[in-house]
Amino acid sequence: MSEQLPLQFEFQSNQNFNTFYLGDNIETITHLKNRFINKEQLIYLWGKKGTGKTHLIQASSQQANKQNKSCFCFSFKPQLPTTSILDGLEQLDLICFDNIENIAGHAEWEQAFFNFFNCHRDHNKHLLLSAHCPPKFLSIQLPDLKTRMNWGLTLKLNVLTDEQQLNALIFKANDLGFKLPLNVGQFLIAHYARDLPSIWQLLDKIEHATLAEKRKITIPFLKQIMRNQ
Repeated sequence: MSEQLPLQFEFQSNQNFNTFYLGDNIETITHLKNRFINKEQLIYLWGKKGTGKTHLIQASSQQANKQNKSCFCFSFKPQLPTTSILDGLEQLDLICFDNIENIAGHAEWEQAFFNFFNCHRDHNKHLLLSAHCPPKFLSIQLPDLKTRMNWGLTLKLNVLTDEQQLNALIFKANDLGFKLPLNVGQFLIAHYARDLPSIWQLLDKIEHATLAEKRKITIPFLKQIMRNQ
């Protein structure tokens, strides 16, 4: 692979391990935090949409940076970039790829990632991948690449229960700097959103409204905020 320096990326400072609501995922988070100590070359993280994979990808990158490790983080979208973004990455201590399932079925990308995987592993570096399904269910067409996806430690993110989802909502509000009463949280989930990504977006709007109006959040105020959206 070439010596080209990889693209830069921006940390999402609010997506760190301290701001992630654990739920039933304590063991998974522990493995992610200790990946260098445990010398896991490959960790494959999977879970349904909204379970927090992207958050943990960012958190892992930030932790590596604080430990003076070189790292790179990228989230694949259906519209794939050129494979040249892989150039030079084999030199870095930690590479994090979110939504790796999006390269499945794209022959050029599968071959390029296979080559990168081997080179990165030969350099004894660390790789963190995330996807919406276990590695054996990826629609990867290149057999050797699919085999390699199973070489490391596979971790599952569990979906939050209804009670945990409410607790996560209150936890996130506290992190944003405002108190969310239990009845308001219950009303928010029941009437406006059930999936966590949508709820996080609503919390950002609520935070801005409470700061602008200098008011505590109540159900009538929540209804007013939603009417103004």
